[in-house]
Amino acid sequence: MNEEILVGYDGSPDAAVALNWALDEAGRSGRPVRLAYVFEWLTVTGWIGPGVAPGVWPDEAARRQVEELVRKAAADAAADRPGLTVHGEVFDGPPALVLQERSAEAGMLVLGSRGHGGFGGLLAGSTAVSVTAHAHCPVVVVRDGQAATSGPVVVGSDGSETALRALGFAVERAAQRDVPLRVLRAWEPPGDRWVPPSFDPEETAAAERAAAEAELATWRESFPDVPMEVEAVPGSPSALLVEASRSAQLMVVGSRGRGGLRGMLLGSVSQQLIQHSHCPVAVVRER
Repeated sequence: MNEEILVGYDGSPDAAVALNWALDEAGRSGRPVRLAYVFEWLTVTGWIGPGVAPGVWPDEAARRQVEELVRKAAADAAADRPGLTVHGEVFDGPPALVLQERSAEAGMLVLGSRGHGGFGGLLAGSTAVSVTAHAHCPVVVVRDGQAATSGPVVVGSDGSETALRALGFAVERAAQRDVPLRVLRAWEPPGDRWVPPSFDPEETAAAERAAAEAELATWRESFPDVPMEVEAVPGSPSALLVEASRSAQLMVVGSRGRGGLRGMLLGSVSQQLIQHSHCPVAVVRER
């Protein structure tokens, strides 16, 4: 099934960057694109006098303006990208919840990092964590100035189930883009206070690299034309992945991992990546 690419859209500059990224992805995959503006009604409880009742804002006129904004953006995108199917739709409700629900019918959800209106402060607090952690499809977060078209696709690997799903997603993106794949496996060295007598950093690195190579073996057979490089590096996963993003066009991670990537979406690692990555970040989770 050719599931659509869902784009969180509110007319902001970051939303426009996310839309362009999604259109490029659609051009490679042939998927349709749907712009989704989430319109949240707010009850206004100001002064209430005789004959005066609480109102709502934005009002119907504002909603019509939003509908025209989305219609025009979809029409312009379709005109600029002949051959692509582009739709626009306005939804009502809390943005995070609506996007999570709509993601169940999408193949991918693409978000700008910050917007206004329905997506104000999307990455500033709990909304981003909620959308990225609970969406039913891969989520790609794009910031203004990030959408590089050169460099490899980089994927974080730790052997967990979601990391394996992320690996498959990353291989397919590298094949579509005709670029190399870089598999980065971070491992934590012992603390400074005590090092086990049997610890050998070279042996540990070799074992981690061999494990990553084993996970990649089937993908090498399926995509023989995609150059694939494996690196096992000691250090903080978030710091290593953020640094690797400097030379990448896409960073891919699983939603939850183990070892160095444990709690990827519940702690500092995911927030570090989403906030500080130098390229778009794709978070892949189990449906």
